Amino acid sequence: MSPKEDISEKWREIQGGYGWDNLLDPLHPWLRREIVKYGEFAQATYDAFDFDSFSEYCGSCRYNENRIFDKLGLNKHGYKVTKYIYAMSHTDLPRWLESKDSNWMGFIGVSDDNESRRIGRRDIVVAWRGTVSPSEWYEDFQRKLDPIGHVEAKVEHEFLSIYKSKSESTRYNKSSASEQVMKEVKRLVQFYNARGEEVSLTITGHSLGGALALLSAYEAASSLPGLHVSIISFGAPRVGNIAFRDELHQMGVKTLRVVAKQDLVPRMPGLVFNESLQKFDDITGTLDWVYTHVGAELKLDVWSSPYLKREFNVSGFHMLETYLHLVDGFHSKTSTFRSDSRRDVALLNKTCDMLVDELRIPHFWYQPANKGLECNEHGRWVKPKRDPEDITLPTSETHTHVIEM
Repeated sequence: MSPKEDISEKWREIQGGYGWDNLLDPLHPWLRREIVKYGEFAQATYDAFDFDSFSEYCGSCRYNENRIFDKLGLNKHGYKVTKYIYAMSHTDLPRWLESKDSNWMGFIGVSDDNESRRIGRRDIVVAWRGTVSPSEWYEDFQRKLDPIGHVEAKVEHEFLSIYKSKSESTRYNKSSASEQVMKEVKRLVQFYNARGEEVSLTITGHSLGGALALLSAYEAASSLPGLHVSIISFGAPRVGNIAFRDELHQMGVKTLRVVAKQDLVPRMPGLVFNESLQKFDDITGTLDWVYTHVGAELKLDVWSSPYLKREFNVSGFHMLETYLHLVDGFHSKTSTFRSDSRRDVALLNKTCDMLVDELRIPHFWYQPANKGLECNEHGRWVKPKRDPEDITLPTSETHTHVIEM
């Protein structure tokens, strides 16, 4: 809750307008605050998601658009959610997709008047949910690259399927995630441009969410030329080939990838066949089948934090809360963990066991009281009905939120 700096004169630099040169090492405090802000939006997609397989609402968001930031303590950031995003896939996927047809995958929001003045423009944010599993399933997501766009760009088949799939038989995906996002982003851009405001689009996501962030950035930059589009992703995998990376660069998309050295997911797909092979272009020719990362990288080291156990914890290394803790404590590659870091370390043990035992923070502490059961008027323990206000309607029935700032 420390005072926020006015970055209105420097926002393009903070948002990667010059490739984040001289801002990452040492990490500029203004940029650190913005990375954490967008990371907390991505974390909200986990904290508000109903993972409970016994719940009739499993796969949905536990709160409606008007209450989610209030419930999660994110009103401090000065944004308002305008639309939820739902996704599905026509292929068999692992258990992180809890519902058989559609799942809540994130939200679209926009900065309010006060935050817009502080950051120097009206900022539209798209936050994508990922998977908490560092999963072996990424190994399966490297079998096929599908074309995207009109040139040689190709992206991983399953990522594109999640982004583009739709079905009239589903409750929430009569339109695809792609169509939902682009319709709302275009509406917001047109609304604020008509008011003479400068507008930016910032897309964030962790893990799979980072992959979906790249796909939506590609589509937004293609459809809305001139719009400043930037990505801040955490623990994201590779998504496409070299041509895909080059097209994003040519369209002016600015990408900052936050990566933990010990996390396995950013090494996939393409554990062997990746951008490192580009140096052999003269021998191999155009490598349109090779996966490559996009943009600038902020690399963090789990072992730099004195609060974390010196144990091999694959899931813990990949957790978004681990990333946010490391960002908060990072100053430079040659300095120690910041002694004045402010983010609550207890958050590290929300859904894993990362903190040293001396801190006495229970592991896996983030769960509903009594695992979601309540004692009713008859003295029986039951799953309660969700507040009617928090039961979201299918996409076809929802009304776009009126923008009042």
